[in-house]
Amino acid sequence: MADNHSKEVRSYNMSRIRSNNTKPEVRVRSYLHKCGFRFRKNDKRYPGKPDIVLPKYKTAVFVNGCFWHKHNCPRFVMPKSNTDYWNKKIDGNVKRDSEHYQKLKSMGWRVIVIWECEVSDEQLKKLADSIRRDYNGIA
Repeated sequence: MADNHSKEVRSYNMSRIRSNNTKPEVRVRSYLHKCGFRFRKNDKRYPGKPDIVLPKYKTAVFVNGCFWHKHNCPRFVMPKSNTDYWNKKIDGNVKRDSEHYQKLKSMGWRVIVIWECEVSDEQLKKLADSIRRDYNGIA
């Protein structure tokens, strides 16, 4: 199946896709900040450059897009054109994610993955409660 867009239009569309400061990521950060958490954004010192790093709680939070990280939800649909490229690209993302999560865990960090489709008030409240509960349980 051929692409619906010209090469130029497709290139422009792809260039507009952000890796930092996405709407779900900003929403999670905003909620955590309102709850009193202080964090670092996209800290390069840690494997995978987590979207949110809470050093006090030794917790790394990744806010993953359903398409780019192959979430098992209705938002993920494998493209019908150029399937070899997309399979390799998305499977590579998933493999790299897994490696980063394992490295962080081996360093003693807790890894939390929030999916784009799960960024709701209820899920954000669970996230904040989970961070507090696990930290208080350790201390």
